[in-house]
Amino acid sequence: MSKTSAVDTIGILTSGGDASGMNAAIRAVARTAWDRGVKVKGIKRGYSGLLNREIFDMDRTFTGDIISRGGTVLFTARCEEFKQEEYQKKAADICREEGIDGLVVIGGDGSFRGAQKLAAQGINTVALPGTIDLDIPCTEYTIGFDTAVNVAMEAIDKIRDTSTSHERCSIVEVMGRNAGYIALWCGIAAGAEDIIIPERFDGNRPKLEAKLIDSILEKKALGKKHHLIINAEGIGHSYGMAKRIEQGTGVETRATILGYMQRGGSPTAKDRVYASYMGALAVDLLCAGATNRVVGYRNGQYIDYDIEDALGMQKDVDEYEFQIAQVLGR
Repeated sequence: MSKTSAVDTIGILTSGGDASGMNAAIRAVARTAWDRGVKVKGIKRGYSGLLNREIFDMDRTFTGDIISRGGTVLFTARCEEFKQEEYQKKAADICREEGIDGLVVIGGDGSFRGAQKLAAQGINTVALPGTIDLDIPCTEYTIGFDTAVNVAMEAIDKIRDTSTSHERCSIVEVMGRNAGYIALWCGIAAGAEDIIIPERFDGNRPKLEAKLIDSILEKKALGKKHHLIINAEGIGHSYGMAKRIEQGTGVETRATILGYMQRGGSPTAKDRVYASYMGALAVDLLCAGATNRVVGYRNGQYIDYDIEDALGMQKDVDEYEFQIAQVLGR
């Protein structure tokens, strides 16, 4: 295709926590850019790699066979110094020196803020929501969430098998930072009796644990032989909770923290497809001269927002979904 673009060279970086599907987005950005007649440069290790000039010319061999791989082939890193204006200016200067006049940033809200700062320094930027936590308010989908939920669900199913065999109570702690979306989805998908999420926790742990104890004893009296509790990372303290529940119920209770296994694994079809669409849209936005944008997915459509507007939005777990989760666990 002949070149009709507002940018000549697009850089790609992944920042913050990794998420399955990031590689699909990288691939889509690169291949769409080449189709539009735009050159592509990869930036390793996020904003840290940008400051250290870990920049290379990307070619088609680099994007071959990466769509099925978890994590990010560009690697990722935290970069505290990028919060300072002098380093933001340095990064923008490096982009100009490297010929990068458009930048695609794949990451979470912290990565968005970095993209916003680079846009203020004159570098056209578009951000893609890459986080397993689903905690970005402007979008109903984030790259990696679907894979993380499926990885966790499969592990929970296995835990439930052994929990049933031993007539135990199992507490499974899933990731999500301060958001409860992974816990809610896994709880519904795995048929959990109780789901604990930060959005519906008042901070009173003794009250919470007393409620769980009552729930276990009530179901035990009805003949229930096992009990599954999904606990969100933002609540935590699963091991201590398991000890106190066992003391309060007389039911053997074990806690399992799934941890970083939820960040890995071959991405699901949804994460591959949605990330690909988002990557392609990011390129088209840059080619059209857009900057300081975040790509999102709402009401069945891929859309974009101003980064400042996106960062100012609020998000909460849907009350109806939470109520249904409670009903189904009874």
